[in-house]
Amino acid sequence: MPGFFCRFRGFTLLLTFLIYTCYHMSRKPISIVKSRLHQNCSELIKPINDTHSLNDTSWCSWSPFDKDDYKELLGAVDNAFLVAYAIGMFISGIFGERLPLRYYLSAGMLLSGLFTSLFGLGYFWNIHVLWYFVLIQICNGLVQTTGWPSVVACVGNWFGKGKRGFIMGIWNSHTSVGNILGSLIAGIWVNQEWGLSFIVPGVITAIMGIITFLFLIEYPEDVDCAPPQHHDGSDKDQDNPEDPENSPYTNRESSQETMTSCSKEPVAISFLGALKIPGVIEFSFCLLFAKLVSYTFLYWLPLYIFNVAHFGAKEAGDLSTLFDVGGIIGGIMAGLISDYTNGRATTCCIMLILAAPMMFLYNYIGQNGIVSSIVMLIICGMLVNGPYALITTAVSADLGTHKSLKGNAKALSTVSAIIDGTGSIGAALGPLLAGLISPTGWNNVFYMLISADILACLLLCRLVYKEILAWKSSLSKGRG
Repeated sequence: MPGFFCRFRGFTLLLTFLIYTCYHMSRKPISIVKSRLHQNCSELIKPINDTHSLNDTSWCSWSPFDKDDYKELLGAVDNAFLVAYAIGMFISGIFGERLPLRYYLSAGMLLSGLFTSLFGLGYFWNIHVLWYFVLIQICNGLVQTTGWPSVVACVGNWFGKGKRGFIMGIWNSHTSVGNILGSLIAGIWVNQEWGLSFIVPGVITAIMGIITFLFLIEYPEDVDCAPPQHHDGSDKDQDNPEDPENSPYTNRESSQETMTSCSKEPVAISFLGALKIPGVIEFSFCLLFAKLVSYTFLYWLPLYIFNVAHFGAKEAGDLSTLFDVGGIIGGIMAGLISDYTNGRATTCCIMLILAAPMMFLYNYIGQNGIVSSIVMLIICGMLVNGPYALITTAVSADLGTHKSLKGNAKALSTVSAIIDGTGSIGAALGPLLAGLISPTGWNNVFYMLISADILACLLLCRLVYKEILAWKSSLSKGRG
């Protein structure tokens, strides 16, 4: 049976990887198409029947984004999705614990594919009213909240704590892989019929929803496999912060003996109960600022490259994928280092500290040449997305199977939703602030990102201190 267990576990890891790759792939096209919705048309030849004035340099743009306030309008479209996503995420985790994950994910992917395609159909239906695009984004934001809590809960059901950081670091590359695929697919049609930049990812997402319904295995028990053990014997003295085996996210209630086997239908945890798990609040607010930075890059980097480096829309989109390549490397590195050191908070904090000067340098010298731009985009992606990836995967899974829960893995979905939902507030604020600040200059946008990065680091200070105490105690006992 161990061979069958490994086979099913590997299949579940691969399937959930593909599921969330599709979710992120369907989010990316809007950032690529932005430069097409509003562009400088002075070098293009006007059609004979065009009614715009001779001095109008935006005649080829897509109304209503052809006006001078186009950045604010594009920011509103972004935030329609992100605000709906942030609000829906807090509710989604509660539903995810009480509904079959297979049905929940399948329905979410089918609806996400539908709304993504409807955005692109606005091109073919010749729709030029802002409310249509905003409404589609709101609906898509709500249905996309079905994804993250469900896939994290599903993976948490199959994997114990052993090498969770490394495994989930590799697995979390689905975010960057989805962004890259979304950019490349959208780039194919961005200069032609840009509606297909949305319709094709939408159709792929819907097809993946059908595959999910047919093949997803939620629990090891569904195929007669034993559930993984989320804790080992070293957790028994976790109420002492000086103990080298102590996890920094424990309290006195968590010193009770852990159950090593989970009931298939444990009682779902309440929202307030999840908030009381030590470390949930700190990591949630840290992710708010980390995700603010990451999603600003996600939604505005292609336009920044288009405006500052003067690349074409397709070339700017292709170059922006290097940030996600760096994100893949950073997520794996963060997971590997945090597994080796048993220091999730310290790993995040160090990467956030290094990210601030790198963003400053990228803004000032990153556009001086193609080589410097490529190198600095990859490094920025590593340092910005590394902590974001670690918190949303390994940290969420650690806290969702915390010892104080006594083996109740039903908390995974709610904890993941709280952490990612709080982070999604930052994801909504980042692009909104970028849209408001960018007319004053891109330098101010980067100052805003650097400030958010520093705040994310400061929020982890208490947990970093506890990890350092644990390491010092471990070294002292080792010498003894």
